[in-house]
Amino acid sequence: MQVQDTDLKLLRIFETIVRCGGFAAAQPILNIGASSISEYMSQLETRLGLRLCERGRAGFRLTEEGAELHAAAQRLLGAVDTFQMEAGALRNQLSGVLRFGMIEATLTDTYSPLPMAIREFGQMAPEVRLHVQIDTPGSMEQHVLDGRLHLAVGPFPVQIPGLDYSSLYREEQGLYCASTHPLHERAGGRVPVSLLSKQRLAARAYLGSHELKLLRMPEAAASVDNVEGRAMLILSGNYIGFLPPHYAQAWVDSGLLARIDPEHYVTHLDFQIITRKGGEPARVVQAFCNQLRTAAKEVRRASRGGK
Repeated sequence: MQVQDTDLKLLRIFETIVRCGGFAAAQPILNIGASSISEYMSQLETRLGLRLCERGRAGFRLTEEGAELHAAAQRLLGAVDTFQMEAGALRNQLSGVLRFGMIEATLTDTYSPLPMAIREFGQMAPEVRLHVQIDTPGSMEQHVLDGRLHLAVGPFPVQIPGLDYSSLYREEQGLYCASTHPLHERAGGRVPVSLLSKQRLAARAYLGSHELKLLRMPEAAASVDNVEGRAMLILSGNYIGFLPPHYAQAWVDSGLLARIDPEHYVTHLDFQIITRKGGEPARVVQAFCNQLRTAAKEVRRASRGGK
């Protein structure tokens, strides 16, 4: 199949539908009606000779071929976006679509450079459109490797071949329990590890082994790869677990959570920028990475009182 301009248009519509989770949710994003979306999907399926999704009363669901085609479409569209960025750079213009990945639950972190970097980058390169994907560290690494993302920011505990890692900032992690947990009454004082090792831990999927070692536990009672899921388990009162203090603070203030022995049970996540190895990144990608690093320095300086 030779890819034409009309095919790229259909693939972008397909990618948006999948990202939104169905035809109805994609309508305001695409700014077209349901009948038009259905017609475009029919055109794409006819062009490919494949049934890409099931849609009807049971809801929207990708077929096996549709899932494979979606992954391939993301790689293709990422390559097209990179080409457009590089073509714009030849005209000394920062333009195109920048595909950027990040983990969830970072907005309340005053040490995060992301809001400042995005603001400054938007003023510097108003012609660049950001496509932001919220995902797990492992998925973001894979998507940067295969070209679906141009870069990503997050904690990546194990570096893998094919990616460049650049340190950005650190996020504190504290150990928490709910007000209904047996440890709540003594959480603010010294809590021996011998007592913690008998509790049920809701661990981070990508850092579980580190947490188990710190608390001397043989295994986790639950494993969750996102902050909100871990917070839900901790709030149930059945588990203890690590959370970023900036994320947990609202529940601490309301009395629903307590931080356990903050002097002895504190860890950090090292956030890094990842890009794919091999050649110089597009100028737009370099410019955004530079803004992230500059913003990280500004945030650190401000946290030290401007020193």
